[in-house]
Amino acid sequence: MKTDFEHRQAAHCESGVTSNLLRKMSDGKITEPLAFGIGAGLFFANIPLIKINNGPAIAFRTLPGHIFSRTCKSLNIPIVKKRFWSKESAEKFLREQLEKGTPVGCQVGVYYLPYFPKEYRFHFNGHNLVVYGHDKDKYLVSDPIMQDATTLGSYELERVRFAKGALAPNGQIYFPKTDTAITNEQIKQAIKSGIKKNVYNMLSIPGYFAGVAGIAHTGHQIKKWLNKLGLKKAGLYLAQLVRMQEEIGTGGGGFRYIYAAFLQEADAYWPGKGLAAISTTFTQAGDMWRTAAVQAAGIFKGRLTTQQDFDKMGDYLIAIADVEKKAFETLKKTKWD
Repeated sequence: MKTDFEHRQAAHCESGVTSNLLRKMSDGKITEPLAFGIGAGLFFANIPLIKINNGPAIAFRTLPGHIFSRTCKSLNIPIVKKRFWSKESAEKFLREQLEKGTPVGCQVGVYYLPYFPKEYRFHFNGHNLVVYGHDKDKYLVSDPIMQDATTLGSYELERVRFAKGALAPNGQIYFPKTDTAITNEQIKQAIKSGIKKNVYNMLSIPGYFAGVAGIAHTGHQIKKWLNKLGLKKAGLYLAQLVRMQEEIGTGGGGFRYIYAAFLQEADAYWPGKGLAAISTTFTQAGDMWRTAAVQAAGIFKGRLTTQQDFDKMGDYLIAIADVEKKAFETLKKTKWD
């Protein structure tokens, strides 16, 4: 059984899944950048009390599932989203949707995905893919960060859908409840909603762990890591930051590039608001994140070992926070009426 679905590669898993699931309804207008921006996908959080792979929980994106949910909510599209305690119930529900011709999004862990290169397999459960059909014991899978569609056996799919640990997916499945056509006006209003939500998330969440405040705080903390943690552990913490930035989806720099592309596309729906001009600042931020990743890599690989090197790394993040803060403050001032 195969649904009417076309695999298309994307830069990031969830925004790719979202745009692919909404492609037919929007006649191709919901691109990956629009899905990412409408879903307010750009984020930063550093939660040291939560550990992932023995490092602090550092995120450059919203929680898994939020991009799809927010995008559909902003577009006034009802959705179905379910988790399961029973593996049998999860597979039964999946089969029922595929028999109806409905492709579905699934949250999975990456460690046991057989088509992932070994160097990219570690215990991270926030990955997303589309299941769009089955052939006996094989499921047809569209993983948007892969060039081609692939298949997973029923046990292989069950294993990643019920991966254990932080962000355990518990068989999560999601898809649009209807196939009503999406209008340009819906997209226009959803863009406004997405920008406002992202502005709030990056500027107004209380505390110092999230948004631009979280980026700056992390920069100041990095300057203390050498004395506080020692060179080996501090290097591992920086390796965690780079892993989350560059290897999970598109990470810090890549997400900024996607957001810049979103603002460029949004400018066509909201001409005269200066969105395309603001997009260049997010491209600059993406370049700065990539430069910071090179510095961090030099530290955890042992090429850079002094306090001055850690100070330089911290200063990179403090400077990034300043650039992103100014960009979001400019967006906040946008007059939408």
